[in-house]
Amino acid sequence: MKYSILGATGYTGAELLRILANHPQVQVQYLTSENQTGAPITQVYPHLTQFYHDKMISIKEVDQIAAASDVIFACLPHGHAMAIGEKVIAAGARLIDLGADYRFSDTTIYEQWYKLKHVHENSQAVYGLTEIKRDQVKAAKIVANPGCYTTASILALTPLIQYDLVERKTLIVDAKSGVSGAGRKPETMYLICEAFENVQAYGIASHRHTPEIEQALSETAHEPVIINFTPHLIPMPRGILATCYANLKSGVTAEQVDQAFQSAYGKEFFIRLLGRGGYPATKNTRGSNFCDIAWHIDPRTNRVIVVSALDNLVKGAAGQAVQNMNVMFGLDEKTGLMQAPLYP
Repeated sequence: MKYSILGATGYTGAELLRILANHPQVQVQYLTSENQTGAPITQVYPHLTQFYHDKMISIKEVDQIAAASDVIFACLPHGHAMAIGEKVIAAGARLIDLGADYRFSDTTIYEQWYKLKHVHENSQAVYGLTEIKRDQVKAAKIVANPGCYTTASILALTPLIQYDLVERKTLIVDAKSGVSGAGRKPETMYLICEAFENVQAYGIASHRHTPEIEQALSETAHEPVIINFTPHLIPMPRGILATCYANLKSGVTAEQVDQAFQSAYGKEFFIRLLGRGGYPATKNTRGSNFCDIAWHIDPRTNRVIVVSALDNLVKGAAGQAVQNMNVMFGLDEKTGLMQAPLYP
């Protein structure tokens, strides 16, 4: 299969290239970048030397790129992918958007949170959280790759909602992200002098991943679900750790919680259940497409606490995009994604 990456010089684009270098079923066609046009990709990212040799960053038009590609990965700021979606589909290619443009079934929610007019309504895009939407992803022309915080949070909470074990008005997500989650941009908050030896909450009650998490949980619940979501920046390059809280319904036992997670994910290769009492850690998933999940029951407060850990650039972005691509084209879902986590 032939693939192209729009926005190949961001962190997610570079991670896609790293993963796809070991994918036996794909071949790169075009790489684009707004500010590195004409440069070899290995000049921008020397760690890719010997994998992409003299592959140049292109300035081809989208319809020309789509005509030469089976799948296009859009690693672009919000507002850009929806402007090209129709052209990609018309050319016969499939689109996997690693941005936010296609993540909401109700485009008015996108417009409210992203302050942009949505220009590709009725796109029939599928929200590509593979373990939950696998059947829909198979037939999709456009897949909206979930965000990193959202992947960690939705996977952690879905079994509790699916099996009706918690009070849905009590959901709280407290999550931490490495600096790469903000992308490759020179903003003060992400400079080493600002981020090093510092932990900082941000986007309290206003982060754009909030409605994305709520949408997925609401679909599972078949009724509106509202959460409190607080993200934090921590001084490391990669990783997401989400600690999620909910009040258990009266009479729910720890064994029922155990069974819910086993029923939901017991057969999922990329979700590793550490069980009741486990402690997921970001270092155990770094560089891999795994999401580690564990849960604890607090009988004093009658709460369940679910902890999930993943690599924000892999399962939270590029790895999940490759997983979705594999599903879309009928390949083994694990193809190209069998890297063990990097440790230490």
